[in-house]
Amino acid sequence: MRATVPELLWGVALDLAVGDPRWLPHPVRAFGWLVAKIEPVWRASRLPLRVAGVCFWVTAVGTAVLVVGLTMRYIPRPWIAIYWIFALLAIRDLDVEAARVIAALRRGDLADARRLLGFIVGRDTAALDEPEILRATIETVAENLCDGVIAPLFYLALGGPVAMAAYKAMNTLDSMVGYRNERYREFGWASARLDDVANWIPARLSALLIWICAMVAGCDPRRSVAITMRDAHTQPSPNAGYPEAAVAGALGVRLGGLNYYQGVASRKPYLGDARRALDLAAYRKARVLLYGSSLLMVALDAGVMR
Repeated sequence: MRATVPELLWGVALDLAVGDPRWLPHPVRAFGWLVAKIEPVWRASRLPLRVAGVCFWVTAVGTAVLVVGLTMRYIPRPWIAIYWIFALLAIRDLDVEAARVIAALRRGDLADARRLLGFIVGRDTAALDEPEILRATIETVAENLCDGVIAPLFYLALGGPVAMAAYKAMNTLDSMVGYRNERYREFGWASARLDDVANWIPARLSALLIWICAMVAGCDPRRSVAITMRDAHTQPSPNAGYPEAAVAGALGVRLGGLNYYQGVASRKPYLGDARRALDLAAYRKARVLLYGSSLLMVALDAGVMR
């Protein structure tokens, strides 16, 4: 059930044109609803929490694979393949959500920028100043370039929309239960570790694409490579540091540092060096890297699918 090049191009074009309009039911939101229903069922079992979490993961990911597989078999192509590619990509939506935050900053409404930022990041935003809002926005664009674009397209090339859906299910599970707190340390262990495995290659591929894009985007490709090699592995996540470090180096800014989550301080190692300020010009270049790297990945997919 591999996708064809025309299906890929139409799916990407739809994502760029439409994004994720709130009026259109979205399969990832439906999957999130399903996960919330499945979790208490496995928690109520008498299995050890880690084993229950593995069963929960298999049930949730298996359901996503089954649904997409059945639709691919019984709904005519190319329409269903185009739909799944469109629905499971997030290029336009990632840009739109970040742009709302930036628009609030441009009109001087710091309170609204903090509120809008709270929809796309997990950290506390109520006390952030403009540079910290910009840092959080650039960090989420860099990290979600991998999760929302490069990784889904990587798995699309490997196994078509079914593999793409399996990845998105795994990534959604990690975002919902892959925490190291008391509630999810054991139950969410499988979801967190398997997402790490699934993102290992895409995260490093994302950095490579950012390096290439930096060459033609008015950024610093050599610094991007150097900062990735120096700083990416220092982060708690085995993967998130790669696209973030590549972006930090390309822009000449410093990312990472102190964040608060529900009032609790969390300090991550810095990524990059503060050669320039975190300002709106830096965000504009980050946006170029987002679209440039995404289109490079589309071209790579098209080459593989031929």
